[in-house]
Amino acid sequence: MHLHIIGICGTFMGSLALLARELGYTVSGSDANVYPPMSTQLADAGIVLQEGYRAENLDPRPDQVIVGNALSRGNPEVEAVLDSAMAYVSGPQWLAEHVLPGRKVIAIAGTHGKTTTASLLAWLLESAGLEPGFLIGGVPRNFGVSARLGAAGSPFVVEADEYDTAFFDKRSKFVHYRPDIAVLNNLEFDHADIFDDLAAIERQFHHLIRTVPGKGQLLVADGQPALERVLAQGAWSPVVRFGNQAQSQWRIVLERDDASRFQVIHQDDTGNDDDAVVDWALTGEYNARNALAALAAANACGVVLARGCAALSRFETPRRRQEVRGEVNGVQVIDDFAHHPTAIAATLKGLRAATGKGRLLAVIEPRSNTMRLGALRQRLGESTRHADHVFWYQPPGLEWSLDEVVQQRGEDAALYQDLETLVAAVVAKASPLDRIVVMSNGSFGGVHEKLLHALEERQPHGN
Repeated sequence: MHLHIIGICGTFMGSLALLARELGYTVSGSDANVYPPMSTQLADAGIVLQEGYRAENLDPRPDQVIVGNALSRGNPEVEAVLDSAMAYVSGPQWLAEHVLPGRKVIAIAGTHGKTTTASLLAWLLESAGLEPGFLIGGVPRNFGVSARLGAAGSPFVVEADEYDTAFFDKRSKFVHYRPDIAVLNNLEFDHADIFDDLAAIERQFHHLIRTVPGKGQLLVADGQPALERVLAQGAWSPVVRFGNQAQSQWRIVLERDDASRFQVIHQDDTGNDDDAVVDWALTGEYNARNALAALAAANACGVVLARGCAALSRFETPRRRQEVRGEVNGVQVIDDFAHHPTAIAATLKGLRAATGKGRLLAVIEPRSNTMRLGALRQRLGESTRHADHVFWYQPPGLEWSLDEVVQQRGEDAALYQDLETLVAAVVAKASPLDRIVVMSNGSFGGVHEKLLHALEERQPHGN
């Protein structure tokens, strides 16, 4: 059977293509934005990519077309599908019909941390010998791919996004998955292009809760008012909370300021406590909370706490999540996907605590749909307070100026509209022991490699 995927290089759709290929389908696809790591994954899997959207991409006629949620009416390839009366379906529906039946599904939801938490959980299940399947919106480096089927009947971990499903299905993606276990990590306003306010997102999260069976489980982060409002709308499954509050069944106690070592305490249904210590390579309390969520979900699948905590010492961050891209003359370049003010602040706080004597230089491109609309821009300046210096990039298509954001920081921030000029300024500022963290949810014009090359071209010096 031949599947053709329109919008195949999106993180979800590309992962779906890998699963379809593993199931034995012939898979082709098209996209307007083709770049690594997804393009590399697809090419390695033998999937034919066509750049650009056109009716000719549908020749020979596929048996079914999967339409990505970034596509809308007026797209020439979408119009050709409709005019030709081809069979078409959304990605989440295809996953629900062809991959998830017969599996114990664990859905990882939340405004932030979905990719990291899903990667953590997949690794914990793998380390326990369960051979899980997964679909993750990034590339977990412990596996090298963003999706796989796993062993027959094994648990399946899915990153559960609240973004809408397709141009013909405006429900959130995650309502299709019908998980046995739903992890609710956090909830804030985002996706301003499709949601009017936070209450609209809360309704979608409650739709997810409605699909979890009574014998399933809701793992809910403590200290999240929006999640409490979601639960107040009704919950029909056991609710287990995790975080740092005394009454939560799963708790963390930080043993280091950078959260690279912490204690995990689990209180079971009988009131007895079990505890273990995590000593790992990641930093930041938000990552410790991600790990706690993954440990709780893994435990619900039979993984004992001590085994899980030990496995975390061998966990490698997913691509683009605090990923060290290289180090030149004592200057480290880090890639991170953070683009929401809360995620930017949490990432910088964790990196600052782990940076030591050097400085933390942040290079930020606000390019998400929410940022392009100007939503949350009042919070951007404060979100960078843990960086020593901030280099802002004004991307094409951002219709509001970052000048006011830059002015909030005074001399510790600067704005650039040209990548080469930005790279030169960052390299001129950097000294040995400094860490440069690049933050964007796009390719950012390959700025990471440009920085590393420029650092290699100059002689070591101090500022």
